[in-house]
Amino acid sequence: MTVMPQETAPVVLITGGAKRVGAAIARQLHQVGARVMLHYRASATAAEALAAELNQQRPHSAACVQADLLETARLPEMIHHTLNCFGRLDGLVNNASSFFPTALGNITEADWHDLIGSNLKAPLFLSQAAAPYLRAAGGAIVGLIDIHAERPMPGHVVYNLAKAGHAQLIRTLAIELAPQVRVNGVAPGANVWPEGESVFSDPVRQRIEDSIPLQRVGTPEDLAKTVAFLLFDAPYITGQIIAVDGGRSIHLP
Repeated sequence: MTVMPQETAPVVLITGGAKRVGAAIARQLHQVGARVMLHYRASATAAEALAAELNQQRPHSAACVQADLLETARLPEMIHHTLNCFGRLDGLVNNASSFFPTALGNITEADWHDLIGSNLKAPLFLSQAAAPYLRAAGGAIVGLIDIHAERPMPGHVVYNLAKAGHAQLIRTLAIELAPQVRVNGVAPGANVWPEGESVFSDPVRQRIEDSIPLQRVGTPEDLAKTVAFLLFDAPYITGQIIAVDGGRSIHLP
């Protein structure tokens, strides 16, 4: 993507944009010229610091919006806040995600509400709220999926279901929103390890890392570059999910 003048720069809303992969996506999109709206739930300090960093590079190019994505009725407010700040919406990145194990026999409705809510329900209703503005702009949606949407991870029943549902949402929206809006997904493999996730002990992590053909764990920047490509440099790609996993998925059963 050619860097555009500020007044015509595309605007992208990134859920979970304050930290980790979301922050890398925000920096990458900003680097190629986009203006970014950083959604956060509780990470206000990180979101505000990142917005300040980006605005120092290019004034009035980043802003923040707070919302709990499980509060579906509030999701249109995020879209309206973005429009009020920047006057347009060209892209939506459904990045925010809950992740924790749910072994069969111990699954609760609270687990279902959290994992399905953040990984599937919120992307659906946020995409629905954004759709009229993305159609007007000829924009795009990118969802962060997971290679385990196709090859289930043991002990993570609800997470697997949620990501599989998000993958199907990508394909469905690509049909529903065509031809004005393209909709694609990025499926990470081993990337930044989850915070506070005990299931990935050191031996498990080492076994996963040893199975990657490219012989390294992915980085947030690997994902961010693919997101930027799908948003801005892939005018004839829609309904696709690209695995950014160093080839790990070809080893999974």
